[in-house]
Amino acid sequence: MPKIPIIMDCDPGHDDAIALLWALSEPEKLDLKAVTIVAGNQTLANTTRNALRVLTFAGRTDIPVAMGADRPLMRPSIFEQGATEMVHGQSGLDGPAMPEPGFEPVPMRALDLLIKTIEESEEKITLVPTGPLTNVAALFLVRPDLKAKIERISLMGGGSYTGNWTPAAEYNIYVDPEAASIVFQSGVPIVMAGLDVTHQAYITREENEELRQKGGRCAVFTAELIDFFSRYHYEVEKLPGCTIHDACAVAYLCHPEIFTGVDCHVDIELEGSLTAGTTVCDPGNYEGKNHNATVLYGVDRERFAELFIEAMSRLDQ
Repeated sequence: MPKIPIIMDCDPGHDDAIALLWALSEPEKLDLKAVTIVAGNQTLANTTRNALRVLTFAGRTDIPVAMGADRPLMRPSIFEQGATEMVHGQSGLDGPAMPEPGFEPVPMRALDLLIKTIEESEEKITLVPTGPLTNVAALFLVRPDLKAKIERISLMGGGSYTGNWTPAAEYNIYVDPEAASIVFQSGVPIVMAGLDVTHQAYITREENEELRQKGGRCAVFTAELIDFFSRYHYEVEKLPGCTIHDACAVAYLCHPEIFTGVDCHVDIELEGSLTAGTTVCDPGNYEGKNHNATVLYGVDRERFAELFIEAMSRLDQ
């Protein structure tokens, strides 16, 4: 199979960092063309620095990185008030020791890097957003013609049955629901890895120790990321393991056979006083709307964990 050219749009974040590393571990399947950054898990300055540090750690200072939106399209930001520190720490990527950035962002905004990369690609690009969808929405508003050059969007966000920031809304969508609405109404094929599937894609303490025992610098680094990130999952969410949400958007592209999904029409609730940011998933076409997303509902968890450990270990080879 030919490699899939991708652009990752992210807000690192522990699970974003792991998603980046997973993408880099699959060079025969994925071609990471660029990384664009959005504020989300932390401020734009911190998420940019975190992306540069992860790529420096991985020895991939050749990948262009661009800073994007520092706030939602229409709403006040919530991440500038330290709202996510309990999950990701003050830096947005607390835990393991990391190198300082070994390179700088390119001297253009994320929107311009998205446009440049898509225009110059001979193949259709797959977008992999794992944070708020502000940068992608801006692309569609400014250059709707480039939708024809996008193969699909594999994103982490939303959920059919539950939220994680409010009872009804998942964080990435809640931060900028207007942007999410623009993306889901874009007509570009979407694969949505929401909480329904990501809460199943967890790594147990025993599996994390198995990863650590591999002994390579990337394996140990990733295990230490999970050490910090898992505290929230165990102590606050009371989950059976550390859910590496964002990695599902990458894993789906490499190993779609381990996932199950249903074609739905997905709308974003914009006005509900209790439900703003909810992804309303309609598999039955009750209102006569066309399906606009494949919503992932299931994953072979044991196989996911095996593939994750293999991917992180492969970076040490």
